[in-house]
Amino acid sequence: MNLKMFVTLLIFNVIQVALWAQEESSSTSTTKKVDVSVENSSNWYASPWVWVIGAAVFILLLVALLGGGRSRTTDSASDRVTVTKTVERDTDV
Repeated sequence: MNLKMFVTLLIFNVIQVALWAQEESSSTSTTKKVDVSVENSSNWYASPWVWVIGAAVFILLLVALLGGGRSRTTDSASDRVTVTKTVERDTDV
């Protein structure tokens, strides 16, 4: 158990040293100029109002599909059939 913990600690330390080495080499490099151009995209899915309307429609569909099962069980209870039997006895005897 102690050997497994030591090997695991050793592996994590080696990874950490390798990551520090990459960070140090990038910070000592020369400064580079980066040009960033921002374009207005006309993609319909980039607008927040599209996501709000889509979420509202999705919630309405969920309510309609899941709520429809409950209304059927209450309607079937009101569809009862009443049977009336009339018995006539022979009075000639």
